[in-house]
Amino acid sequence: MRHLPAVIGLVLLIGAIYVVQKEFRHLKLKDIGDVLAEIPTSALVFSFIWTVLSYGILTFYDRLGTIYAGHKVSYGRVAFASFCAYSLSHNLGFAAVSGAAVRFRLYAHWGLTPLQIGKTVAFCSLTFALGGLVLGGAILFAEPKAIPFFGQYLPLWALYGVGALLWAVVLAYVTMSRIIGHVRILGNDIDLPGWRMAIVQVLLATVDVAVTATIFYALLPASPNLTWLIFLGVYVASYTAGLAANLPGGIGVFDTAMLFGLEPYIDAPHVVGAIVVFRLYYYIIPLFLAGGLFAGNEIMLRGGGVMQYFGRLSAVQAIGRWSEPDFAVGAATGAVALCGALMLALGVLVPSGDFSWLDPDYADFARQAGQFLPSLIGAGLIVAALGLSQRVNLAWGVTIVLLVAGAAFAATQNGRLWVGLVLIVTTLLVAPFRGCFYRRARLLSGKLDPSTALSLIVLVICLLALAVTRSHTHLLTNDAWWAVVLSPEAPHSVRLAVAIAVILGAIALWLLLRPGRVRFHDWNTEAQRRFAALGGTAPKQADGLLMDDSDGAGVPFRRVGRVLLALGDPMGPAAERVATIWRLRDLARQEGLDAAVWRAGPDLLKVYGDIGLTALPLGQDGLPLPESDADTPAAAHYLVCMAERDLSLLLPLLPQFAEQATPDR
Repeated sequence: MRHLPAVIGLVLLIGAIYVVQKEFRHLKLKDIGDVLAEIPTSALVFSFIWTVLSYGILTFYDRLGTIYAGHKVSYGRVAFASFCAYSLSHNLGFAAVSGAAVRFRLYAHWGLTPLQIGKTVAFCSLTFALGGLVLGGAILFAEPKAIPFFGQYLPLWALYGVGALLWAVVLAYVTMSRIIGHVRILGNDIDLPGWRMAIVQVLLATVDVAVTATIFYALLPASPNLTWLIFLGVYVASYTAGLAANLPGGIGVFDTAMLFGLEPYIDAPHVVGAIVVFRLYYYIIPLFLAGGLFAGNEIMLRGGGVMQYFGRLSAVQAIGRWSEPDFAVGAATGAVALCGALMLALGVLVPSGDFSWLDPDYADFARQAGQFLPSLIGAGLIVAALGLSQRVNLAWGVTIVLLVAGAAFAATQNGRLWVGLVLIVTTLLVAPFRGCFYRRARLLSGKLDPSTALSLIVLVICLLALAVTRSHTHLLTNDAWWAVVLSPEAPHSVRLAVAIAVILGAIALWLLLRPGRVRFHDWNTEAQRRFAALGGTAPKQADGLLMDDSDGAGVPFRRVGRVLLALGDPMGPAAERVATIWRLRDLARQEGLDAAVWRAGPDLLKVYGDIGLTALPLGQDGLPLPESDADTPAAAHYLVCMAERDLSLLLPLLPQFAEQATPDR
């Protein structure tokens, strides 16, 4: 079940690629450019105003959420948190998770306890869902045929039944808020907001979804049969599909559903033009604004520490070392994956270039490569992005090589200079963050074992097989590898060979790029000596010593049930301490355990938050201080763990840990 969201996203993305390739293969970039030039200035202005209004409405989600959580925060702060959270979550995918991470960092600094932050996040997520349910029910009753894919095939009684069910859920929520006030889920009592606040939730979310849809609608040309309500049905269904895919911005899935749903009313170039501007207004511009504001806020929080970094290092080094590891890795992964998708779709977006102005030898090579080589680079970038998400250093190197190779190939082709610029800019963005990718790849983590050697052999064979098939595919109009697999013009044997070679090659590449095993030292005299050399005092009991790759920092740990418990903060230089914390998370995952830290200091709490742990302040008795409506109290030491899973396990053991504690370092 934990893999189900990823499977759903993959299925939806594959379906989107198939629909685009089949229905819009004749769509050209020039047509889209002409349509963009035709959009009236008034439509651009009105769409921008609706965008500002939409993000303004979203701020009240957080405002009501903090009130519900019992810790009212000023409107200026919740507006800042809301804008950053929604702008980043819209673009990074997995909206509930990425938005929650931003809120946790900001609200924790403003004094909210972990429980209060969790209530705020849940309130915001539920509020948005209520708006979708209300409008979805209204559309299913008023314009049921407007729903893409389903409206034309399901009987009316089934659509009406689904609409009634959606409204029944909303009505039940408001009724329970009025009558019982709380519900019990998985053994936990959850307080519901008052019925007045529940009604405000429903109204606020309904208006928000309607306003967001109007951003897009204002950019479309007039069509006699496309009413706002019909468009709203297409938009809500498409946006829901994008959310279900858990892809950054619903990329590909949302766009395909909009193209398919609006096809009976508006031609494809006009729809794509509206999509481009909509994404610019609602995704790209807010992302840059929120990213800059969030980074500025982090600089203010860190104060002099940031200035010291910039004083000692060059600009590029400082950016790479100071930046938030989790944010940098997420941004790099998303950017590289999008570049991979761009290279895969290059033949659809831009026609083949004229190479007559080049050296004849290169011109012949470029003609032979066609879309085949760029599409392979695209597949390689997507696999490399998976490695980047796991912080693998070899994936970083492979990514740089592929981006530069793709840019060099695209820049020498007429009409594709912008593709080369995109890849170069992405290279410049990823390159400074080398320090964030600290995990050694399986290929480099030890001696060459049989499985690694087999992966190398398979990768070489697959590349040779793809080279052999070029003589049968280079004359196709679009000879990208995925187009060859789908093309009825190519022989079945060639299509099958290309599909198998690419799939096996991608798997082999991933097996080479995936992270190697995290190793540690057994807790013996030598390990104790190493830890003492770092300035630490050896604990009385431990199972091992975990160190970073350079052996510059380390921390002893114990296995306690399903928890891998670090005994204090890592000792060593600042950068190596952070790497050791991430290695603690990696070792815990490798062993199927949860990471936790006992007696963590306040200096590294932000890093522990990055790996998904909650910091609970410890009192003089060594036990966590109780939750309260007041600000989270400061403490000298913390228990850092996955509180929702492991706190009940660790609490009874804290007195025992305190008895075994050594003097403070």
